[in-house]
Amino acid sequence: MSIRPADDRLPYYENPSPGTGTLPARAWYADSDAARLSLDGSWAFRLSATAEGADTDFVADDADTSGWDEVTVPGHWVLQGHGAPAYTNVKYPFPVDPPRVPTENPTGDHRRVFDLPEEWPADGESVLRFEGVESCARVWLNGRELGTFQGSRLPHEFAVGPLLRPRGNVLAVRVHQWSAGSYLEDQDMWWLPGIFREVTLLHRPALSPTDFFVHAGYDHTTGIGTLRVECDQPGRVTVPELGLDVATGEEVAVAVEPWTAETPRLYAGELATEGERIPLRVGFRTVGVQDGVFRANGRRVLFRGVNRHEFHPEHGRAVDLATMREDILLMKRHNINAVRTSHYPPHPAFLDLCDELGLWVIDECDLETHGFVELGWRGNPVSDERFTPALVDRARRMVERDKNHPSVVIWSLGNESGSGPGLGAMAAWIRERDPARSLHYEHDHDFPDSDFFSRMYASHEEVERIGRREEEPLPDPELDAHRRSLPFLLCEYAHAMGNGPGGLADYQRLFTTYERCQGGFVWEWIDHGLPKRTPDGRTYYGYGGDFGEELHDGNFVCDGLLFPDRTPSPGLLEFKKVIEPVGITGDAAAGTVTVANGHDFAGVDHLGFAWAYEVEGEAVASGELDVPPLEPGGSATLPLPAAPADAPAGEAVWTIRATLAADTAWAPRGHLVAWGQVPAVPAPRRTPAGPALAPTTAADGIRLGAGRFDPATGELLAIGGLTLAEGPRLDVWRAPTDNDLGASWQPQARFGVIWRELGLHRTRHRIDAVELTEDALTVRTRVAPAATDLGLLTDYRWTAAGDELRLTVSVTPQGDWPCPLARLGVRLGLPAGLGQAEWFGGGPGEAYPDTTLAAVLGRYRMPVDALQTPYVRPQENGARTDVRWAELRDEDGAGLRIAADPAPFWFTARRWTSARLDAAAHTTDLVPEDTVWVNLDHGQHGIGSQSCGPGPLPKYYLTVAPAEFSLVFTAVAGG
Repeated sequence: MSIRPADDRLPYYENPSPGTGTLPARAWYADSDAARLSLDGSWAFRLSATAEGADTDFVADDADTSGWDEVTVPGHWVLQGHGAPAYTNVKYPFPVDPPRVPTENPTGDHRRVFDLPEEWPADGESVLRFEGVESCARVWLNGRELGTFQGSRLPHEFAVGPLLRPRGNVLAVRVHQWSAGSYLEDQDMWWLPGIFREVTLLHRPALSPTDFFVHAGYDHTTGIGTLRVECDQPGRVTVPELGLDVATGEEVAVAVEPWTAETPRLYAGELATEGERIPLRVGFRTVGVQDGVFRANGRRVLFRGVNRHEFHPEHGRAVDLATMREDILLMKRHNINAVRTSHYPPHPAFLDLCDELGLWVIDECDLETHGFVELGWRGNPVSDERFTPALVDRARRMVERDKNHPSVVIWSLGNESGSGPGLGAMAAWIRERDPARSLHYEHDHDFPDSDFFSRMYASHEEVERIGRREEEPLPDPELDAHRRSLPFLLCEYAHAMGNGPGGLADYQRLFTTYERCQGGFVWEWIDHGLPKRTPDGRTYYGYGGDFGEELHDGNFVCDGLLFPDRTPSPGLLEFKKVIEPVGITGDAAAGTVTVANGHDFAGVDHLGFAWAYEVEGEAVASGELDVPPLEPGGSATLPLPAAPADAPAGEAVWTIRATLAADTAWAPRGHLVAWGQVPAVPAPRRTPAGPALAPTTAADGIRLGAGRFDPATGELLAIGGLTLAEGPRLDVWRAPTDNDLGASWQPQARFGVIWRELGLHRTRHRIDAVELTEDALTVRTRVAPAATDLGLLTDYRWTAAGDELRLTVSVTPQGDWPCPLARLGVRLGLPAGLGQAEWFGGGPGEAYPDTTLAAVLGRYRMPVDALQTPYVRPQENGARTDVRWAELRDEDGAGLRIAADPAPFWFTARRWTSARLDAAAHTTDLVPEDTVWVNLDHGQHGIGSQSCGPGPLPKYYLTVAPAEFSLVFTAVAGG
C-alpha cells in the first residue's frame, strides 16, 4: 500500500487551476458562414463510483462499449437513470478540504463517434467547443488527449483540426462530479453532473476573427451613437440601415435610436473578414453609475427584476431555446424588466433573447463559496492564492463570451463568497477589459470592488434608511464615504418560497420614493421541483430529501415565482401588479382618473386605455379612454364618463385597463399591462329579509328561522334543506406557510413556529352556555389551546329574518398573547357535492393582507378544486379577499350563500382540513375528503418573506384584540 506524499502533484480534478489545453476565451455568436457540426444527441455512457475506477481504453477506436448505456447530451446523467440528484443550499455535500474531493467521486465516461460532413473544409482550423460541463472534464479526440477543464457554466474550446478524419472520429470525455472547481460552485441548487450544454465542432477559416468586441455607445444629449468594432483580423463592418461601411477598429458617429430594455432597438449588421462573415445585432446604449445613480442613456433605471437559475423540470440545467424564450416572454408579460443570472452566466442564447426582447441583465460569474460560512470562512478559495488563476479565468470567460450583448449592463463577480484578494483580482481584470460597464458584488460589505451598495433581504426599514442615506456608518470613514456614494440595489429580496412573497408593494414604494434605491431582484424565478411518481402512478414534484440525500435542505429549492411546470404563481401575479409601468388611480368624489407613466424610457403611445362601468362585478357599459401622450414620469388627470343612467342598483366601480395597442415581439395586441379601479357607488346597506324570528325548541333540536341547531352545543346542524358536516365555529389556525415558519438564522419571531408551540392547531372549544331569548340564540364558548391559560371567549349570536340566518361572532382575548393569530374567523363543513364556488370580491386568485394588489374586485365562478394553489410543499393557500358574498352549490344549483354584514370577509374553500394540509409533504398527500371545508375569516395574518427575508410588516399582523364580525347565511334552492 502506498500513501500519496503531502507534496505530491494532485490529479487534474483536484488541481485548483482552471485546466490545460484550452484556447483563450472569446466572444460567442450564434451563426456565421463558417461550417459547424452539432455533436449533441445520444452518447455511449459508463458510470464509475470513483475518479480512478475505470480504465481509459474507451478512448480508442476499437474500444468495446457494447455493455455501456446511453445518455442524451446535453443532459445530466443523474436525471437519466444513473445515480440521483442532490440538493443543498449552503453546505457542501462532501468533506471540506480544498482542493481535495472524496474518493467516492461519481465519474461518467462519454463516447461519441461522428463523421465529418462531406463539405467540411480542409483548410483553416477546427475547434471543439463545450458550452457547459459539470464539474470537471478530460477530453480525447481520436485517441489524443486534448486537455482538461473546470468551470461548469462557461465555455471551453480545443483546437482539433489536425486530429480530424473524414469518418469515424472518436470523441471521448470523462466527467467527474466533484473537483477542485466544486468548491467554487456551491450555488443553492441541485448538484447535477454531466455535459449539460451543447458540444459543437466549429470550422475556423483562415483569416477569420479569433475574437471581436463591439463598442456601441449613445450620447443622450445629441442622439448620436458611436460604433467601433475591435477585431484581431482586418475587415469591414456594415450596418445597412444606418448606411455604415467602415473598417474594423474605426469609430463612426451616426444618429440612432438607442437600445433600452423597454425599447430594445437593434440594428442588423455584419462583420466581414477575408475568412468569415459574422452577423451582428448592434444596440447603442451607454450605461454606468453617474452622480451616485445607475443610469442608461442619461436616465435613472429602476430594476424590476428577478434572479433566474437555469432550470427545466425534466432536464435540469439543460434548458432548450424554446424554454429560454418562454421564460423571457413570461417575464415581459409580467412587467419584469431585469434579470440577474444567478449565480453563473446563462446559456449564451438566453442573452441573445434578452437583446432582442428587452431585459436589463446582471451577468454573474460562475462563483459561490457559501459553504465556507460553516467554517467561519476558513480556507475560503477567494482568499487562497492557489485558486486565484481559476477565479480570474472564470471572470475572463464570462466577459469575453458575453461582452457584445447590449442587454448585459452590469458584471457581477459572483455570489456569497465572502471577501478576499481573489475577488479583487477578478474585478481588476474586468475593469481593465471592459471599463464601460459597472461592476457588482454583494458579499463584501465594504464594497471595495463594487459600483453598488448591494444587499440581500434587507428589511423595509433598512431600505428606507439607506434611501435617506442614514444607514449605520462603517468604522472606516473612507470606506463609509465610498459606500454612501454608491447606488443601492437589492440583488435578492422578497423570497418567493411557497405562499408569498408579501410586502412587495411596500418595497416598491421605497424604490420609487428614493432615487438611490434602484429596485431589486426577487429571489427567484422558478421552483426547482423534479418530477416523481407515487407507487400508484400519481405525479408530484420532489425536493431535497426525496432522492436519498444524506445532506439536504428540503424544499428550500422551491422558492420561485413560477411552479416547476412554468405556471405563474400568485406571487408572480402580485409582482406584475406591483411593478406595472403605468399607474392608474382615481378620485371617486371628483369623478376623475389619473394615469401616470412609470416607464423609465418609453411613452404610453404603445398602449390603449379602456374603461368599464361594473355593477356587482358585471360590466354594464364600456368605452375607450383618451389618454394624451405622456413622457416617462408624466401624468394626466382625466374625467371619467358619466355613470350609465340605466345601471342596475348595487356596488359599482370603474375599471380602467391599459393594454397593448398592437402586437409586439413578446405579447399580442390586447395584452393587459396595467389596471386600476375607482369606486363609483358604495355597497348598499343590508336590510333584514323580514321581521326577526324567535327560536323554538323542537324534537329535532332548536329551530330558528331556516336553521336547526344542536340543543346541547348550539352548533348549526342544517339550514333549509342543507345538512352541514360541521357548523361554524371559531378557527385561528392555518397550515403554516414557508414564510410563517421562517428561517432559523433570523432574529425576528417566527410566528409559524410559535403558533405550533402554543398549540393553535389543537385548540379546544368549551361550551359555557346555550341561551335562547325572544329574538336570538346565543352560544357562549371559550376557545383555548392546552397547557396554557390563554383563551378566546367567543360568543356566537344567531338571529333570523325570512330565510336568512345572521351570525355575529364576538371574540374577547384572555391572557397575554405572545404572538398574532394566524387567522380569525369561522370554519364550517359542507357536503362534498357543493363543489362549485361563486363570489363577488377580490380575485380571481388568492390574496393575503400584504399580497392584495393583484386582486380585482369582480364576480368569479370556479370549481372548489380550482381554488387551490398547488405549492410544491402544501401550505395555507387559496384565500379570496374583500368578499361581499360567496356561494357554494352542487350540480343542480342548490347550496349555501354567505354574505358580508357589513365588512367583507376572506373566503377559503377546500376538500381537506387545515390539519390535513399541514401534515402533507407533497401535493399527492392531499386526498379529497367527503366534506368541503369553508373558512370565512374576519382577519388573516400577513405573509412576508421570512423563509429567507423579513417577516410581514407590523401593519399586516393579525394582532390579538377584541373583535366582532357578522355573516348572513341563506340556503339556495336548486333547479
